[in-house]
Amino acid sequence: MGIGIWELLIIFAIVLVLFGTKRLRNIGGDLGGAIRSFRSAMSGTEAEDGDKPHRADAEAADKPPQDKG
Repeated sequence: MGIGIWELLIIFAIVLVLFGTKRLRNIGGDLGGAIRSFRSAMSGTEAEDGDKPHRADAEAADKPPQDKG
């Protein structure tokens, strides 16, 4: 009792009529680019976690200690 091939084809035809081929191509390209950048960001953050200090730690390391008194 799932969605069969004919139901998917009917849904695709309705979407095609509503949006048109040019807009569907743009949506597909945008979605593909978003997925690609998400994957690269996820793989990049896993590799960089141990290499680079966090932003707050990096800012604290750049500033000289302040004398209070």
